[in-house]
Amino acid sequence: MRRPTVKDEHLPYRTGDGSVRIGGGVHGLAAEIRDPLGRVWTALTLMDGTRSRAEIVDGLTARHLGLPAQGAARLVDGLVATGYVEDAAAEDPAELSPAERDRYRRNREFFRMVDLRPRPGRWDAQLSLKRAGVVVLGLGGTGSHAAWALAAAGVGRVHCVDPDVVERANLARQVLYTEDDLGRSKAATAARRLRAVNSEIAVSHECRAVDGPEALADLVAGYDVLALCADEPDSEALRGWASEVCAHTGVPWVGGGYDGPYVSVGVFGPGGPCFWCLAAGEEARLPGGPAPRLGGNGVIGPSAGISGSLVAYEVIALLTGVSRIPPGYLRGLNLIVPDEPVLVRHPARPGCRSCSAAATGQAEG
Repeated sequence: MRRPTVKDEHLPYRTGDGSVRIGGGVHGLAAEIRDPLGRVWTALTLMDGTRSRAEIVDGLTARHLGLPAQGAARLVDGLVATGYVEDAAAEDPAELSPAERDRYRRNREFFRMVDLRPRPGRWDAQLSLKRAGVVVLGLGGTGSHAAWALAAAGVGRVHCVDPDVVERANLARQVLYTEDDLGRSKAATAARRLRAVNSEIAVSHECRAVDGPEALADLVAGYDVLALCADEPDSEALRGWASEVCAHTGVPWVGGGYDGPYVSVGVFGPGGPCFWCLAAGEEARLPGGPAPRLGGNGVIGPSAGISGSLVAYEVIALLTGVSRIPPGYLRGLNLIVPDEPVLVRHPARPGCRSCSAAATGQAEG
């Protein structure tokens, strides 16, 4: 990092007890650092984008007599490692055109705030999206909103898959279709609309149903994440196939849906327990209770939009690395009980073949 500077979104301030708070506390992104000697505050004020790392170290040692250069260097490197700091000397990447940088500049501000991993440049998260490919399986209420959000965010390749045609009943919740599209292929129509949303990305489509794990594995080959938004031929079977494919291929999957006012999203992939381990853990916690839900009946346009947006966000979080917890969880909310958010996470079951295969990177027979 040539010229460290604190991100504008995380400008520090001093508290009355001698600590330094850096990051936006209201967003759950703040860190509080004890600083009785004022060294942290000095280092952060020196990180204004005009000085090199060596100049910041020299400034620290000059202002704090008795602080050795090695200790000052460790302090500076530790602050850089927090992710609240970026390189003021970083240049805009040639991989993003001026039009793309204009299109995605608000994306960049979001990622600068939430991404607390040290990055070489300010556009690194957006570049991760541009280089990625996502399969959206199912283009109904959840899938149509998810596909739109992924395309708008700049995912480089979006592959739309659905065997159905547009019906009148779809129009109350499925954002990519109009009355003029009745009877037309959902996949083809969705792909055409997404190209109109973002001409900078590649959008492809298939009018096909997935009838087993082999077909699903073939579908996701060469892609980075599966957005599982379908409920046919059977939602439970699809989740099982997705868990199997994830274990064998290492491609993570995100599934979401709605069930009346309840909206949920699940994130599964290498590094976390599979869906069935999560379901088994929930069954052990609440014997006889409902299994974790990723879809059902009863929906209005807003609940479908929230569902698809949650799926798209979790896909983006996986692709950019801004996820706070590893895969293997379900979260959701109840629109009529907003003060009771849901987070479900359980450890892998001993001997689970899917989790073992995903952890070792080896296929199980």
